[in-house]
Parts: sequence; C-alpha cells; structure tokens
Amino acid sequence: MDRKDLIRQYKDTPRPMGVFRVLNTATGKCLVGTSVDLPSVLNRERAQLRLGGHRNEELQRDWKTYGAEAFVFEVLDTLTPPDEPGYDPTDDLRVLEQMWLEKLSPYEERGYNRRPRGATT
Repeated sequence: MDRKDLIRQYKDTPRPMGVFRVLNTATGKCLVGTSVDLPSVLNRERAQLRLGGHRNEELQRDWKTYGAEAFVFEVLDTLTPPDEPGYDPTDDLRVLEQMWLEKLSPYEERGYNRRPRGATT
C-alpha cells in the first residue's frame, strides 16, 4: 500500500466513539466526557494538560501538583453506531454520558465536571 491508500483507509475506518474519563489516582477525582473520536479526544486531553492549556483550571492545577504519573486516561464505554446512513450519535452519546455522570457523580470534591444548570446536589 502506498501513502494515499493508507490515508484513505484511515479516513474510511470508523473511529470509536463513547464516554471517556481522566482519573486523578492521587485524589480519586475525575473528568467524564464524550467524543465521536475517543483516541483523538484522549490525545488532546493529554496534550492540553502537558502544555498547560487545559480548559478545566482545577484539573490543570492538579496535573501540575501531582504530575502526569498520577493521571489515567481511559475509555469507559463505547457506542456502536447502527448501519444507517446519516446516523447522528449526539443523542445516544448524551444518554450514555448521563448514565456515567449519574454513576460516578464527578462533581465538586469528587470530580472536575460542573453540575448541569438547574441540577441540585
């Protein structure tokens, strides 16, 4: 295979989508999120933390305090899309994420996620 074939094959390969977690093993706190491309989002989360530019200031501060070795990046759940043309995974990912947010409750002292507006403690 030449380079063009490899690039085409990569682009045609469906990316795993689902729910991920960034876990601080020193404190037990975590950040839960979703993506239509889990490998890419986990790579981006690592890169932003390494470079000091993560959008979650508390997570970034803990990264600086505890170091990279205290963090684990993992896939919690994957979504297998149906074989339907034009399938939009947005709603399915939202439901899957909500299930994990309810299970892990990564808010305040337990995590880096912000409670949804209007949610009670």
